[in-house]
Amino acid sequence: MPDRVTKIAIVVGIPGVGKTTVLKNLIEKAGKEGIKIKVVNFGDYMFKEASEKGLIKHRDELRKLPLHVQIRLQENAAKKIREDAERGKHDVFIVDTHSLVHTVTGFWPGLPLHVITNIRPHVVFVIEALPEEVFKRRRKDLGIRFREEEKSIEEIKEFMTMARNAALSSAVLTGSAVKIVLNREGKVKEAVDEILKCLKNI
Repeated sequence: MPDRVTKIAIVVGIPGVGKTTVLKNLIEKAGKEGIKIKVVNFGDYMFKEASEKGLIKHRDELRKLPLHVQIRLQENAAKKIREDAERGKHDVFIVDTHSLVHTVTGFWPGLPLHVITNIRPHVVFVIEALPEEVFKRRRKDLGIRFREEEKSIEEIKEFMTMARNAALSSAVLTGSAVKIVLNREGKVKEAVDEILKCLKNI
């Protein structure tokens, strides 16, 4: 990358699309090309502040906090992420999060106005996979943590579409690019190459 301006990206994807695997391989591939990438988890920022204030002891308690408290934690997390990204120590600063969260109270946007406008990403990557593959991965990985309640392939397909639309809607608020990346079974290299190509041209 010719300049040292840190490019900020948000990576979203519903559980089971292989987001963690893609990010791990992305860091490795970028490193070999001399591109410094830092990946942070949005929820970690929220948990850090909440735990320091004595609001919670475990991360799973975050979503049980009053809505107004969660909104404040989200906003503060987004501001801190932007500050960390602007320190300029990396070529790319990636925020790992969700564009939509399925809870018992309904669907909650993962990138609402007070989050997306504070982070102001250059690009939002939406990692997807075939619903059938997501279903198989979820059944295989019994230890995976789920917040949403979709159980069938059709429900997964519907939620994935809603999550994509949520990401697009959020990006409209900041003029960020949105890149849909399909992570097919056994083809993580292709997904990583697609992300890197986009980052180099942003």
